Amino acid sequence: MVKTWDVIVIGGGIIGLSISLALRKLGTTVLLLERGEPGREATHAAAGMLVECGTETPAALQPLASASARMYPEFAHELQDESGVLIDLRDQGAILFSAGYLPAYSREAQDARPLGELEPALDDAEIPAVFLQERSVDPRALAWAALRAAKHRGVDIASGTEATELVLSNGRAAGVSTEKSTYAAAAVVNCAGAWAGNIPPHRFPTRPVKGQMLSVIGADRDLLRHVIRAPEVYLVPRSDGRILIGATVEEAGYDKRTDVATIQRLHQAAIRMVPALAQARILEAWAGLRPGTPDALPILGATATPGYFVATGHFRDGILLAPITAQLMSQAITGVQPDYDISVFSPARFST
Repeated sequence: MVKTWDVIVIGGGIIGLSISLALRKLGTTVLLLERGEPGREATHAAAGMLVECGTETPAALQPLASASARMYPEFAHELQDESGVLIDLRDQGAILFSAGYLPAYSREAQDARPLGELEPALDDAEIPAVFLQERSVDPRALAWAALRAAKHRGVDIASGTEATELVLSNGRAAGVSTEKSTYAAAAVVNCAGAWAGNIPPHRFPTRPVKGQMLSVIGADRDLLRHVIRAPEVYLVPRSDGRILIGATVEEAGYDKRTDVATIQRLHQAAIRMVPALAQARILEAWAGLRPGTPDALPILGATATPGYFVATGHFRDGILLAPITAQLMSQAITGVQPDYDISVFSPARFST
């Protein structure tokens, strides 16, 4: 007998892993297909800032962003407890600098202490700043924890196999063809990120948006306590002393090469913010491909093909939106009315 699954999930980033875990909780059998190694694309490259109400967050996405931010402590604790992996969820908050204006954040989110007291390592800056009660997480540890939890819960995983086509039977999804084999399932969900539009017969309008970053480490492992967000650079501290510095937004196709001049520019911008970083050692420089869409909103929900679903296009918010995406998509896939209206994110909006 040929093995079949209830659902095939295409894409092993944090979105695909989270949906797989949510489906297994409901008793659904799941096969996760990943073209490379799970968690090694956009998730691996992300900084992990859980920006709930940033100025770049589209208004239509705000309810999901806020809901997902509220879910994160339980989401992270569950993965950490099940996998034994320390996820490094930090809640020290963020300091936001703005070259123009500051958004009208609630008074409860702000901190009246002087900037020098909040973060002594910061250079004296003349531009406005506000403290925000935001969290950050290590996406690489998060993905590793999710992968271990998925294996523990019985998700079948096929790595190094790229989905090449959706298999149809009588007009509905029946599985996925890959370069190596064909897998059968009653439903398929496309979580392939920047590659989601490359699987026929559907062509979702996703595109890769390149981001370059670097990480440094200094002698003082407690140099920064808060995430620092400024117009030209952001800095994200990890509990092990690393500081991530990012990031660019580039339309460069599937090119993941780093550029020395760009990395140097980010490094120098970080040093201007935190002069002590001049003494820090560069650990790594990398580039990742965020999945972008024409209207900067994710693509979520059922497609025109029965049994075929999509969850992609999260752009910069994939890490933040993983918990709520997993909840809503597992509901939609299993025929339950989602807790939030996701019609604005429907793939139908790109139909012609």
